[in-house]
Amino acid sequence: MTSLDIQQILERLPHRYPMLLVDRVLEIDKGKSIKALKNVTINEPFFPGHYPHSPVMPGVLVIEAMAQTAALLSFVSLDVKANAESMYYFVGIDNARFKKPVMPGDQMIMEVSLTRSLRGMWKYSGVARVDGVLCAQADLMTSYKIVLPDA
Repeated sequence: MTSLDIQQILERLPHRYPMLLVDRVLEIDKGKSIKALKNVTINEPFFPGHYPHSPVMPGVLVIEAMAQTAALLSFVSLDVKANAESMYYFVGIDNARFKKPVMPGDQMIMEVSLTRSLRGMWKYSGVARVDGVLCAQADLMTSYKIVLPDA
């Protein structure tokens, strides 16, 4: 599998509008790295309040888009799909830096590499770029949980 369209993304991530922040996976190397995109439009629900006179995508959502990209890498690497019995939780962020604002009309490219996985914990290094220019970077951590029904 070298790419994912929106239907394949929806099969693997539990996120839905307005929280789904990945539109397409461009490249994926199972267990290693992923490259995905988010088309940022003026119709995003956060732009009227952030900020009306000069819309900017909130940095926390840029990081969330990278985290969703990382979760896709994990789901694909484990060959599992999102369901009520399994979840990835975003559990840590380190070294986050914001270099350039993401604006309406931008096509944000997220590149995430797996740096370590051990007993359900996954660590990644991620960057977000627009037109090849670095907008944000961070080290991310997720936890894979199998949810057991109450007895």
